[in-house]
Amino acid sequence: MVAMQAVGSLRHQDQKMTVVPPPDSALAAFGSSLTAITLAELGDKTFFMALILAARHRPRWVFIGAFAALACVTVISLALGIGLRELLPQGLVPWLAAGLFLAFGIKLLLDAQAMGAQQAQEEAEAAEEAVNAAENLHPITKGWAVIREAFVLVFIAELGDRTQFTTIFLAAAPAFSFLALLAGALLGHGLVTGLAVGAGRWVGTHLQERLLYRLSGGLFLIFGLAAVHQAMAR
Repeated sequence: MVAMQAVGSLRHQDQKMTVVPPPDSALAAFGSSLTAITLAELGDKTFFMALILAARHRPRWVFIGAFAALACVTVISLALGIGLRELLPQGLVPWLAAGLFLAFGIKLLLDAQAMGAQQAQEEAEAAEEAVNAAENLHPITKGWAVIREAFVLVFIAELGDRTQFTTIFLAAAPAFSFLALLAGALLGHGLVTGLAVGAGRWVGTHLQERLLYRLSGGLFLIFGLAAVHQAMAR
């Protein structure tokens, strides 16, 4: 009888334990990805590419091509980050994520400190040179050609960009899920690309690149401290 009561008590405890769900980090991953990607993309070379192309062609065609390119790079970057955390020992992953976040945050702050006042103008000029080179080589006359041009230019410019590293580092964090990060990143890319093709010239004249770098650097320092706390709690 005592044994049956003990078994019943254990079952009751198990049921109580299963009722309480584990902390859901999906919202945190979505918000972190949305904020980090939005800050990283504003004033970036791909932002100015979409802006320049939208001034020459139909904005909706430019948006389709640019957003498709950003979505492809996002999926590739998330896969790299998640692959990294799956290959490494699980005990090491939280500390690696913390180190990456902190190092990237410090780098962004140092870059902001050394940045010139005309950084945004330099990004815009580099983007315009790339667009001019592409259109001089292959004149654009049809909608599908605009979409292809926007896709190719943005895809190439995004590879190795700080936005790609941002996505990889976020995916390396063990608490963040693929789908939540993907949703936040795509929404961030969609918002910034839509802003570029819709009101890019106004935004471009009011951008403060140094401030964006400082905000991004501070955000990654917060991510890093949170990752350190999570690693120590394990």
